[in-house]
Amino acid sequence: MPNSPSSSAQEARLAVAARLREIMLDAGLQGRELAARCGWNASKTSRIVNARSSPTDSDIRAWCRACGAGDQAEDLIAANRSVDSMYVEWRRLTRTGLRRLQESAVPLYERTRHFRAYSSRVVPGVLQTEAYATALLATVADFRRTPDDVAEAVQARLARSRVIREGGHRFAVLVEEAVLYYRLGSVETMAEQLAYLRTAMALPAVSLGVIPFTASRTMWPVETFNVFDDREAGVELLSAQVTVTAPGEVGLYVRAFDRFKDRAVYGAQARALISGAIDFLR
Repeated sequence: MPNSPSSSAQEARLAVAARLREIMLDAGLQGRELAARCGWNASKTSRIVNARSSPTDSDIRAWCRACGAGDQAEDLIAANRSVDSMYVEWRRLTRTGLRRLQESAVPLYERTRHFRAYSSRVVPGVLQTEAYATALLATVADFRRTPDDVAEAVQARLARSRVIREGGHRFAVLVEEAVLYYRLGSVETMAEQLAYLRTAMALPAVSLGVIPFTASRTMWPVETFNVFDDREAGVELLSAQVTVTAPGEVGLYVRAFDRFKDRAVYGAQARALISGAIDFLR
């Protein structure tokens, strides 16, 4: 796995900084000269070219204008905005509540044909019941101190999850056995959620695997992640959501998923583990 889930974002940030530096040098300017033309302190130029500070849209326009490269500004702004979307703190994503966050992922879910999900902590969103989702999102809202729109966010999550019943999608879902025992909500909520997992296993588009406590490990449990069509991986950290798009890094998540998949059990064996967790609740 990558040393840091935010390494793709850092690489992209460095690429933007390197391009700005090239534009400056191509114009025959040094940092102080560029700073004077832009009307800011030379230390700001240094922070931008060394990727210690992200430029704003207006910074990039001023930079390109000062270098006689105004025609390159919009492409660089687009690249810079893409960097900003790769590593986004939850407090920024949820400042208006949780509903919009659920809705914003709908286009990605709808266009994904092969969806892979691995979770060591909670039941993945596409397989959550209403009561379980309510308990989970209420916990999230409380911890992150977001505006209380849990009921609306739950309905948005359930609406997003309808893709598992549509044609043209495949969902490969892996959970650690511990997920079956981590209790969110009441005993009744957990029992209902676990029973739904057994039901969901029969859906044509869904492959659900459980990695037993006793499985021989070739991959250690890691943070929750999703892979969308080998093109993008989404990683959930405590502090931020990370979007990985570099092919090499996406490939690492695919490889990790394959290792987890090889240690999971399916069908009757998976149902037996889920039934055991239900019995434990009684």
